[in-house]
Amino acid sequence: MKYANNILETIGNTPLVKLNTLTAELPCLVLSKYETFNPGNSVKDRMALQMIEDAEASGILKPGGTIIEGTSGNTGMGLALAAVVKGYRMICVISDKQSKEKVDILKAVGSEVHVCPTDVAPNDPRSYYSTARRLATEIPNSWYVNQYDNPSNTKAHYLSTGPEIWKQTDGKVTHFVVGVGTGGTISGVGTYLKEQNPNIKVWGIDTYGSVFKKYHETGIFDENEIYPYVTEGIGEDILPKNVNFDIIDGFTKVTDKDAAVYTQRLAKEEGMFLGNSAGAAIKGLLQLKEHFTKDDVVVVLFHDHGSRYVGKMFNDDWMRGKGYID
Repeated sequence: MKYANNILETIGNTPLVKLNTLTAELPCLVLSKYETFNPGNSVKDRMALQMIEDAEASGILKPGGTIIEGTSGNTGMGLALAAVVKGYRMICVISDKQSKEKVDILKAVGSEVHVCPTDVAPNDPRSYYSTARRLATEIPNSWYVNQYDNPSNTKAHYLSTGPEIWKQTDGKVTHFVVGVGTGGTISGVGTYLKEQNPNIKVWGIDTYGSVFKKYHETGIFDENEIYPYVTEGIGEDILPKNVNFDIIDGFTKVTDKDAAVYTQRLAKEEGMFLGNSAGAAIKGLLQLKEHFTKDDVVVVLFHDHGSRYVGKMFNDDWMRGKGYID
């Protein structure tokens, strides 16, 4: 008999799926690393388990302890699944711009959820960064994960996602394209792939309202770049330690409207029911058209599942309210 001993053993080894319709204008082969096949329906399951296992090994996370994390939803889900299996209490701190589905899903797997305002500075006591840190000081036997600066985030993708892409493409991958939030995925995968072939190009997808693109190009952290945006899961108003700018060849920014519209188009034209950051990723990839040739193999990573966004990007009333569709 062949079976997994628990749900955590099903993390990873996700398929590569060819894109056909939306990428018809491109000369290259475009393959999506389809991370919704993870048990928590997102790429974040990988690093969530790695961070917990490393914290256990170092003694930071003790039996019966409480895991606390600020999350846009997906990391919280991955941590919550591991907490259920391993017997930890889970507290997720989330911003109010995230979808109601994300909050409900976190509660469904036993997490306590604290919702904080989005439109405040990162160091404001009300922000989800500050709230998570505060709770970790107030609750005994607790561990603040800090996915932004936790090196186990990048490590997970260096050990799993990167090698999978290299093996699945038989070493033929030429470009890796992915939305950047905490930076763990692009840094871990990018580092591994460039170790195999230094000529591989690594492109980050950013959003308007985020500091990444300008910082990468100028070295300037420009607070004027920071303003509220709708796109979920990518972009930041801080510089996480997990973003290794040295291995990133460039960024392209995608508007909130384009990200939302292409999220719908992926479902209706490719049969790919994916999250908001996937819409941003595919539109960003199309914006990079001039960088690809007929011999290239481009891998774009799709982070999470469309079920998280049924009330937003897949709701035409919501889309009309934002002015994204007529």
